[in-house]
Amino acid sequence: MRSLIRALIASSVLATPALAQAPESGTVLHVTPYAGAMIFGNYLSGPLGTSLSSKPSMLYGAQAGLSLSPQLSLVGNIGYTNSNMQVGLPILGGVQLGTTSVLLYDADLEYDLGNAKAGGTALSPFVQAGVGAMKYDVNAVSVINASATNLAGNVGVGADFTVGRGMALRVLARDYIGKFNFKDATGLGITGNTANNFGLTAGMRFDF
Repeated sequence: MRSLIRALIASSVLATPALAQAPESGTVLHVTPYAGAMIFGNYLSGPLGTSLSSKPSMLYGAQAGLSLSPQLSLVGNIGYTNSNMQVGLPILGGVQLGTTSVLLYDADLEYDLGNAKAGGTALSPFVQAGVGAMKYDVNAVSVINASATNLAGNVGVGADFTVGRGMALRVLARDYIGKFNFKDATGLGITGNTANNFGLTAGMRFDF
C-alpha cells in the first residue's frame, strides 16, 4: 500500500509541470483582453414593422480560461458596451430614444478542436458555450429609466493564431441569446423577443 501511495505521489509530481507547457499541451491559465463590435437583435417587435433595439456599438472586455484538460477549459468572460436605444419605424428608419449600457458576464466551456497550419502560422480553432447574464442600464426619454438583468445563454466559435511563445491573436464570434426584461425595466408585463446579440471581437491571448 505504501509503495502504491508513493507511486501515485510521484506520478502527480511528474505530471504537474506538463500542464504548464505550450497551448497544444494544455496551458494552465490564459487571459485575453479584447475589443470589437456588438450587434443587437430586436428586444421587441410591434405592429406594422416597428421594433425596439440598440444600435451596433463597440464592445470591450476580457476572458480568463483555466484548463481542465489539454483540450477543455473553463472560461470566465466579462464585457461592456454603450449604445443608443432606438425604435425602428417603417420608411422613417430608426428614431433614437436614449442610451443604454450593457454589462455582460458569463461562464463557459471551451473546447479546442486541435492545431492546423494557415500560411505557415499555427492555428487553433475552438468552440465555446455557456450561460450568464446581460445587465442593462437604460436611460430612454419618457419611456424607460431603469436597470434590467436578463439571463443569457451564449455560443461562440473562434481561433487562436500563434504569434510567439505563450502569445496568440484570438478572434471570436459569439451569439448572446436572451430576452430583455421589460418587467424589471418598466414594471409592465410585456413579453419581449428572444434576441440574438452578436459579439465580434479580437484580442491577444497570453498563456501562463
